[in-house]
Formats: sequence, structure tokens, C-alpha cells
Amino acid sequence: MAKNTGASKFRKVDVDQYDDDKFVEENEADEAGPQGASDAEVNNLLAQGKNLDALKLILNSAPVGSKNQGVKDRAASTAVRVLQSFKSAEVEKAVKSLDAKGVDVLMKYIYRGFETPTDNSSAALLTWHEKAFAVGGLGSIVRVLTDRKRV
Repeated sequence: MAKNTGASKFRKVDVDQYDDDKFVEENEADEAGPQGASDAEVNNLLAQGKNLDALKLILNSAPVGSKNQGVKDRAASTAVRVLQSFKSAEVEKAVKSLDAKGVDVLMKYIYRGFETPTDNSSAALLTWHEKAFAVGGLGSIVRVLTDRKRV
């Protein structure tokens, strides 16, 4: 049988630190976070016909770590506007020019665009989703849907 020794040395783990009410995300100290691409810069690239450069700009400056919902909303609407500026023949070439991280951020913006559809955005986003899925595969979709950091 077991002895009751009264020793508490076996209790090394503080289970209260894992309480959901007390959970603090690691990046919470970084409140500033990225602000996303400026509208003026994106508009300038789109006016010059440099759609691919505008796409890479919004993907590289995505406010993934930001806590400010207004910044994320503005960046998402800018991203959808950039995605709609592409002709359907240019989409595949643009997606193939992205790296794996870029494809994942693109998928985040595509799903964010599906949440708040605008005029004719769904058709363009479905085209982008098809091409991004062909490049990123199922893994890209799983990474985007399970990632807690949203755009």
C-alpha cells in the first residue's frame, strides 16, 4: 500500500498558470505591431500598372501581429482591392512568384475577403483561391485556418 508521507516535493508544476482566464499571449507586449501598407503607396503602384509590386507590398507588410482591428480592416480592404485589380490571366503568374509565407498570407487575405464580400469580390477571390491552392496545397489552407494571428 501507499504511504502517506505528507511530502509535497512531487508538486513541481503550477497548474494555475495554465488557467484560460490568466492566459497572456507572448506577443501582447508588442502593441504597436505592423501597420500595413499605406494606401497612397498602394494606389501609386496600381496607377502605374505594377499590380505584382502592390501585391508583394501588402503581403510583406500585413498587420498579422497587430491588435488594432481598424488597421486590420483597412489592410484587408486594400488587399481585396489589389486582388481585384489583377486580370484573371495574370493571377497564376502572380501566385507562382510568391514564396510559401507569401502564399499563406495571401490565403489569409482571401479568407478575410470572403468574410466581408463587396461588389464582384467573391468571383475574383475564388479565382485567387484556386490558384493559391494549386501552389500552396492543402497545407496552406490548414495553416491559415489554424493560425491564431489573423489579418
